[in-house]
Amino acid sequence: MDFTFTEEQLAAAEAARGVFAGVAPDAVPSPALTTGAVAEHFDRELWDRLAAADLLSLLLGEEYGGAGLDAIALCLVLRESAKVLARVPLLEHSAALATVQRYGSAELRDRLAARAGRGELVLSVAASGRTGHDPAELAVTARRDGDTWVLDGVQTAVPWAYDSGLVVVPARTEADRSVLALVAPGGEGAEGSAAEGSGSGSGSGSGSAGVTVAGQVSTSGERLGELRLESARVAARDVVMADGAWEWLRQLLVTGTCALALGVGERVLRMTGEYAGRREQFGHPIATFQAVAVQAADRYIDLRAMEATLWQAAWRIASGAAGALPAAGDVAVAKIWAAEGVRRVVQTAQHLHGGFGADTEYALHRYHAWAKQIELALGGAGVHEEALGDLLAAHPLG
Repeated sequence: MDFTFTEEQLAAAEAARGVFAGVAPDAVPSPALTTGAVAEHFDRELWDRLAAADLLSLLLGEEYGGAGLDAIALCLVLRESAKVLARVPLLEHSAALATVQRYGSAELRDRLAARAGRGELVLSVAASGRTGHDPAELAVTARRDGDTWVLDGVQTAVPWAYDSGLVVVPARTEADRSVLALVAPGGEGAEGSAAEGSGSGSGSGSGSAGVTVAGQVSTSGERLGELRLESARVAARDVVMADGAWEWLRQLLVTGTCALALGVGERVLRMTGEYAGRREQFGHPIATFQAVAVQAADRYIDLRAMEATLWQAAWRIASGAAGALPAAGDVAVAKIWAAEGVRRVVQTAQHLHGGFGADTEYALHRYHAWAKQIELALGGAGVHEEALGDLLAAHPLG
């Protein structure tokens, strides 16, 4: 078996490193020093650079101006973005766009794909459900009414809700099916212009009829939105009804989150190694102490396990290859390792840095906040262990 990346995948990662090279992790106020969000909007300048480098259209087909790459290429780029804590909706936008291309109607693809691939239309996904712990597709109900769908429910912690032209909202129909509705939090339909990226505006919430967005703040200090739908109407042409669309989108989101965890963990371990190499006690760098070396080695093993399970999950999504378990099993294993691993990496880093790790003028505390956000995003390790157990029960091995 060949586990090497293709030239195209490596080229995407190299392009990402070039774009992210000048990004400063401390470019916005520290979440430890602000009572609200660290910034009102995402990094628009960086977003434009990603668009110029064709990194927003990686998964799009060539007919829409994309590179026609896969989930592995996306995860390589996300890994690089996390190393510098890039404040852009790259994961949510790319996953939503890929889902529209894969499962949406030809008419919907023609209206959205090219614009979104150029970054003119920003997409996000409501994937946290009502509380962040319940299935997202059960938090909103959808019923057909002529040429429209009527949505009712609440989705919490929607990333970049105030910057998105459209938010992909999973919902449950009366026939117990999952559909994906493209909701405009700022009052625009799928045809509306989102070139400015403006979402709902104020933290108190606004939007189209029946749609309001209330401000929330994440652990990492980013601005989130609670999306409330009260008899909100969405045109039938803006609803993806294909079987498996939500499951595929959620698996891609979870796998992308694992790539973010890997990028954060790798940068944190590198920071820790550099610090331990120059910090001296008793006349010697602490990196030469056995206790320090052993802890760092354990975290290195965590990162390699995170990496192996990540690529297994991304490969299953990209290839559609069959396995002993459905692809959801590999995704669950990857998220378990990502959640547990990134937590252990940042905890060890804080321990080995001593008090210096809590200094708000040093970037480690910001990585720690991002790691905690990523650990619990789309379900912590316990949630995915339970999901893996259900899969094993339904598909006995051996």
